[in-house]
Amino acid sequence: MNYEGVEQLPLQTYAEKAYLDYSMYVILDRALPHIGDGLKPVQRRIVYAMSELGLSAASKHKKSARTVGDVLGKFHPHGDSACYEAMVLMAQSFSYRYTLVDGQGNWGSQDDPKSFAAMRYTESRLTPYAKVMLAELGQGTVDWMPNFDGTLQEPTLLPARLPNIILNGGMGIAVGMATDIPPHNMREVVKACLALLDKPSTTLEEICKHIQGPDYPTEAEIVTPRADIRAMYEKGTGSLKMRAKWDRDDGDVIITALPYQVSGSKILDQIAQQMRAKKLPMVEDLRDESDHEYPTRLVITPRSNRVDVEQLMSHLFASTDLERSYRVNLNMIGTDGRPRVKNLQTILTEWLAFRRQTVTRRLEWRLEKVLSRLHVLEGLLIAFLNIDEVIEIIRNNDEPKPILMKRFSLSDIQAEAILELKLRHLARLEEMKIRGEQEDLAAERDHLQALLNSPKKLTKLIKDELKADAEKYGDDRRSPIVQRDAAQILDETAILPSEPVTVVLSKMGWIRAAKGHEIDPSSLNYKQGDAFQVSARGRSNQPIILLDSTGRTYSLMAHTLPSARGQGEPVSGRFSAPANAKYRSLIMGKNEEKFLMASDFGYGFICKFQDMQSRTKTGKATLTVPKGSKIMQPQLIEELDKSYVAAVTSEGYLLLVALSELPQLGKGKGNKIINIPAAKLKSGDETLLDIVVVHSGQQLVIHVGKKFKTMQGADLEAYMGERGRRGKLLPQGYRNVSFLEVR
Repeated sequence: MNYEGVEQLPLQTYAEKAYLDYSMYVILDRALPHIGDGLKPVQRRIVYAMSELGLSAASKHKKSARTVGDVLGKFHPHGDSACYEAMVLMAQSFSYRYTLVDGQGNWGSQDDPKSFAAMRYTESRLTPYAKVMLAELGQGTVDWMPNFDGTLQEPTLLPARLPNIILNGGMGIAVGMATDIPPHNMREVVKACLALLDKPSTTLEEICKHIQGPDYPTEAEIVTPRADIRAMYEKGTGSLKMRAKWDRDDGDVIITALPYQVSGSKILDQIAQQMRAKKLPMVEDLRDESDHEYPTRLVITPRSNRVDVEQLMSHLFASTDLERSYRVNLNMIGTDGRPRVKNLQTILTEWLAFRRQTVTRRLEWRLEKVLSRLHVLEGLLIAFLNIDEVIEIIRNNDEPKPILMKRFSLSDIQAEAILELKLRHLARLEEMKIRGEQEDLAAERDHLQALLNSPKKLTKLIKDELKADAEKYGDDRRSPIVQRDAAQILDETAILPSEPVTVVLSKMGWIRAAKGHEIDPSSLNYKQGDAFQVSARGRSNQPIILLDSTGRTYSLMAHTLPSARGQGEPVSGRFSAPANAKYRSLIMGKNEEKFLMASDFGYGFICKFQDMQSRTKTGKATLTVPKGSKIMQPQLIEELDKSYVAAVTSEGYLLLVALSELPQLGKGKGNKIINIPAAKLKSGDETLLDIVVVHSGQQLVIHVGKKFKTMQGADLEAYMGERGRRGKLLPQGYRNVSFLEVR
């Protein structure tokens, strides 16, 4: 159905056009700064509205709500909170390198930038630096456009005398693009601009001799290598790292400067979390001593003077916001009105072209004013030289203007100026003033024309103005660029104290750790129906490997276990073992240590401790256990050469096999150590009863009930054989073996 006067569009076309219009609005009119003045529209309107309210640096502060109201009512019909937040950002010396707004009241703190008071409580005015943006505004330097309702005019740009785009930088997220421009030091940037004015072909390498890198409003160190900074300036994209500044004071670590926009309270919380998790045992105390005199003073007290403070700080840099990375994306709206990522050389070159155009327009505007005034003065001088005749014409004619124009060859403007003369200006002294003003304006006209006609003189003027502004508003670099070693998180085992512990696992799967190696695990208290199963001795900073009945291994740290004073905690609360699996064994050791893994079907292999470790709750399938088989307690191998594995079956067969014959695997079933007939394995009549590792010079003790038999030297050689053999029966009376022991 058609309706007259109603436009019909396909939904796809309408949606595409609407989204593109919205995208362009966000990019051009909200999120990205312009290269000319380095401001987003809301910032530009705030600064302009404050200047219109007369809030210069020399005026009294006025309520911020007054400024926000003017901005919203006249130029920026958006949310008041967003507008006020933009104003606050320009007033925070810890957020803005060269602030544009001078605030009075609570404007937030570095610890919490969002803690500023409501706009009805705070007062504001422009800073002296804001003159750089506004001084030339009324001198024909920029274009003007109607405001949103067409009742007022507002500047499309501000005639910035300095490249504010990289002095203050800016952040913003548009549609499909974003910008992250870091702030820079004014003196360094001006030096680079002067070099480009002297030699337009100045390379980026030469520019980087003047601009060392970004300069944030904090004294924290920039630790990004200079080569990476140069690459960032060349591409227009990259990243930066900032690191907190610290010093030693009577054994304490004093943090005196934090990275840009990092909260001291958040840092303390991050360190405290590690202390609660027992990951920072070398730190004894932590406190915040910041005040008005020392805005940032965080104190870290090491546990003793033996703590390696450099290593501690390297760990904190890597694990907290004491070191922070910042994305750099030099994306901005160029003088052609298009958003683009630009390198540093392009930014400065394009801004200098903008500045040259601004200065030219200012000079042309002034020249036009001078010429216009000279023209009027010329007419006034004619009137003074013929004052009697002029008075007579005015007295005797109702319309003296055309007669004056015809009689003295005056222009309309000159005649109008003569007619508007007051009687008191007809004195002789006034003629002398006119001639004096005429001479001054003629000299100014010649000077302006010389500047406009000579690119060299115009360049010198731009340079002189840049130098004067840098001298007036510039300051020393705040963020030093230093070379530092990369931060490294300390190995958890290196951080923790190394104390002897005995880890105990009960038959029902409860685990705990007792201090020292002298404890008797069987004497501990157990839950009703529970009893001691296995224990391992090691250090508190070592990992523990648990082995379940299916051959899966699980890892946990000894220092995380509950004390043996209680009954421990269930292992099932930490891991997710297969259904019906039971935790049967545990070992402690170092990563490179080797263990003999075996099942009671007589199969086994050698495995490194680190290969058994797992980072997941479900563990790792390390030992393949045949159906109906059980795992054996892993045996530590102190030396591989000249060592044997002694295997004894439930029928009393003993075999000693050289460890070198067994494979070294990360996981698997392994090879046959001792041969047990398949029929007996299937029926369960015979299995591997026990295995131990016998090193060179050690004795093998066979326990049978309360009696035992010690074997060494020639006695052991009688039982040595190749892997996979049946072995040799023990003497009558020692075949019903209880367990093997090595001494």
